[in-house]
Amino acid sequence: MACITGSFNILNSANAYWQKKGNKPKLEICIAGFMTELKLDAGYFSIHPESIKNITATDLVIIPAISYSDTVVTENADLITWIRKQYKTGTEIATMCSGAFLLAATGLLDGKSCSTHWHHEANFRRLFPTVNVLPEKLIVAEKGIYTNGGAYSFLNLLLFLVEKYFDRQTAIYCSKIFQIEIDRTSQSPFQIFETQKNHGDEVISQAQTYIEENLSEKISFEVLASKLAISRRNFDRRFIKATGNTPVEYLQRAKVEVAKNSLEKGRKSVFEVMIDVGYSDDKAFREVFKRITGLSPLDYRSKYSREAVLL
Repeated sequence: MACITGSFNILNSANAYWQKKGNKPKLEICIAGFMTELKLDAGYFSIHPESIKNITATDLVIIPAISYSDTVVTENADLITWIRKQYKTGTEIATMCSGAFLLAATGLLDGKSCSTHWHHEANFRRLFPTVNVLPEKLIVAEKGIYTNGGAYSFLNLLLFLVEKYFDRQTAIYCSKIFQIEIDRTSQSPFQIFETQKNHGDEVISQAQTYIEENLSEKISFEVLASKLAISRRNFDRRFIKATGNTPVEYLQRAKVEVAKNSLEKGRKSVFEVMIDVGYSDDKAFREVFKRITGLSPLDYRSKYSREAVLL
């Protein structure tokens, strides 16, 4: 609901501002679908879209976030066909959050890169292995397809589209009117590393547990693989298949997640947090932390620590 109303309001505002500057309207905005009424949020809200069958050509289609399930493809077969047909005739496509699942079901993302909510990364990779999902990116643009990260980051996608279809000045105007931070490029600071263990590989589950319980120790994956009675090569292969990360990446992400939680509490210095998660090299810790979160440990604490905010 927020994606639909937010898009409608911002694009209309951009159109009005554009005309106020003496220009002709840029957009004709339409909410369309195959249903005459769609009830959302336990029926508290309802939308009455125009019939999408009446739209034979359009410049841009925006797919909002969806309540994803494994039946979304079969339930939206007609819509998927319509989207595919529009793109092949020159229409650009933008998706918000989990709307990327619907777009991926069209096959238009095969061999391309996209973004979606970081929380959906594992499920997206499972369902669409031929798509290069980039969960750290807030917006990914490729060949007339624009995808973005999760939740209310769709507002940043709208500013991106306003700048593309209008100009920079109009995007800045919308940024100020709707109080959206312009030019955000990453959703990395918002990511929560989730240790997924529903992959069915018991040996790798044991390895994950060992890593998580020994973050402050120096872990040898050669030794760990030997303890689990598998070769290092086989261990790496199975670990990547199960978790989507190499063992080293998994260890780094687990360490950084613990460090983030500690920095948010604000009771310890960056140095103390670094030692707690098993780093002795300040430079290495800062580099890994920034690569994963997009922020330095000090900047992260300044941004999220309640004590820092109160100061």
